[in-house]
Amino acid sequence: MYFSVVIPLYNKEKHVKRAINSVLNQSYQNFEVIIVNDGSTDASVSKIKEFSDSRIRLINQYNQGVSVARNTGIKASNFDYIGFLDADDAWEPCFLQVIKELIEKYP
Repeated sequence: MYFSVVIPLYNKEKHVKRAINSVLNQSYQNFEVIIVNDGSTDASVSKIKEFSDSRIRLINQYNQGVSVARNTGIKASNFDYIGFLDADDAWEPCFLQVIKELIEKYP
């Protein structure tokens, strides 16, 4: 089971690395990360480019709002299960593992 993690991004340069690291540090590692830059005007994109993990993909678009950014991420996803994470938020290390187990227990 694989997850597509969609992170809409707009001017969160101070927080986005924490959000990405919270995904990369998951106990369950079968995922891709799709970051949709929604026209950021700060250094958010340069923070993302500091990562070299091949599971991270960056999509740039002009500012259209968080809902459009999420929909862009969904369209770009490769997997059936999609998790949303805001760029200024973080997941606990076992979040995806718990979600996987719940999906298996309650299909």
